[in-house]
Amino acid sequence: MLSVQKLTNRVANENTYFIYNDKFLLIVDPGSETEQILATIDTINLPIAAIILTHTHYDHIMSVEAIRAKYIDVPVYVSPKEAEWLYTPELNLSGLDRHNDMSDVIVQPAEFEFVDYENYSLGEMSFKVLPTPGHSAGGISFLFDEFVITGDALFKGTIGRTDLFTGNQEQLINGIKTELLTLPETLTVLPGHGQPTTIREEKWFNPFFKD
Repeated sequence: MLSVQKLTNRVANENTYFIYNDKFLLIVDPGSETEQILATIDTINLPIAAIILTHTHYDHIMSVEAIRAKYIDVPVYVSPKEAEWLYTPELNLSGLDRHNDMSDVIVQPAEFEFVDYENYSLGEMSFKVLPTPGHSAGGISFLFDEFVITGDALFKGTIGRTDLFTGNQEQLINGIKTELLTLPETLTVLPGHGQPTTIREEKWFNPFFKD
């Protein structure tokens, strides 16, 4: 049985997830609240198996380097379609003119690149990588037995925005329908922003999927 803690970051109200068993910790999308993120890691007090990223927009990667600096040998996993976005501010969006009130976000290259539909076991925690692009080219979701983490693809009552670089609404909706809404209806959905939901709730009540 896995435990999950959520920390909502001030920048973009992005959700960072801490997933752990009795031996290891996985960190999903470490956002802007670096001190709180590091404090949560210390409180959980388990070795970090990996940082796994649903995509690499700046609000989802802002504390990656701080975690790497404080803890030893923390591998980062990312979609190959967005690997270079980590260290390219114009691609992770932190370098755009509209964000000139913040520093560029530059993350060193990831140690590993995900393969779509592969099953992974990191720190004795197993999940499958599902491609859910459309918010960004390399958007992926992580399917665990107890829940699915959907990044900025599927939210409670809506979907991710598609007006950013490489965004595509048709691709996003199709990916959600084929990869996520086919999952068991009772499965909990943990999104990159906002509150949790279920597959059933989104199939029945999300306006983007009502016939």
